[in-house]
Amino acid sequence: MSRHLSDPDLGFTGPAERVPDADGRPVAEVLTRPSVPALDAILGRPLRVLDDGFIRLLDYMGDDAAVVQAARISYGSGTKRVHQDRGLIRYLMRHRHTTPFEMCELKLHLRVPMDTWRQYIRHRTANVNEYSTRYSVAIDAAQRTPPGEWRLQSTLNRQGSSGAVPADVGSRLSAEERDLQERARAVYQERIAAGVAREQARKDLPLSTYTEAYWKIDLHNLLHFLDLRMDDHAQYEIRCYATTIGSEIVANWVPLVWEAFLDYRRHAVHFSRIEAAIVRLLSRHDPAGAMKTAEEHGLLTRRKDGSLASNRERAELEAKLEQLGLTPPWR
Repeated sequence: MSRHLSDPDLGFTGPAERVPDADGRPVAEVLTRPSVPALDAILGRPLRVLDDGFIRLLDYMGDDAAVVQAARISYGSGTKRVHQDRGLIRYLMRHRHTTPFEMCELKLHLRVPMDTWRQYIRHRTANVNEYSTRYSVAIDAAQRTPPGEWRLQSTLNRQGSSGAVPADVGSRLSAEERDLQERARAVYQERIAAGVAREQARKDLPLSTYTEAYWKIDLHNLLHFLDLRMDDHAQYEIRCYATTIGSEIVANWVPLVWEAFLDYRRHAVHFSRIEAAIVRLLSRHDPAGAMKTAEEHGLLTRRKDGSLASNRERAELEAKLEQLGLTPPWR
């Protein structure tokens, strides 16, 4: 979503003026490519993730100023102060004016386990070119899980985990994992040696096998990726990749955008209409009214024994209330 910004309070300066030549004809403005020293220092350097994965920054386009310039439709330099740029970026983030953020892009080289890559590829707004195991021999590396890092299935979230298995069980699982991966790789190599087509020889490789890809994405869609994948409920493995991209690349690339993203997206608390009504009643010291509102909107459905039935919307509201230091009146 985007709207044309023309309010002078938001820093709109109009189009850049063209300087005339000796004959009075306008000439194109000379531009320099934005350069961010902190990113130039890590270009091509692998940032390690998991046991054998990495992220490499290959290229970038734009910076904080590019976002500001896109919003102001101006390529003039030195016309605004840093605090005014910060204010405009925060306005854009706060009011979900997304188009200016699309003017910045990152190109990354990723090395990631295939099961984690499946979550990456769900973000269809990126441009992707992946290592092909039809043309080339599969990468001889697979992610391994240390004995203390086997997670238990969450009883509250079908797609999440919670807690860890006992140490002795973890040791056994890690040993079995190593044997399975080594056997699968040996079978794969035997097929390749026998002349089996690579596209068929690969079919029994485990999802823990590493793949590599080039991944190019604009800043707007990257922030959406980070908002989802840095979340505490995201799978640990992809959270490691997202955290590395966010804290080691984006935070140094566009610090003003990153600050606004943390304030208005990552660490913000958003309320639905129903939730806002309940918070309003609690702030007025009206727990009975809050209870009634929650009941009217189906948040307090009860079982036959009178206990509250599980309700994900209510659980999410309770977490938000705790952040505000408020106690749900139905507890």
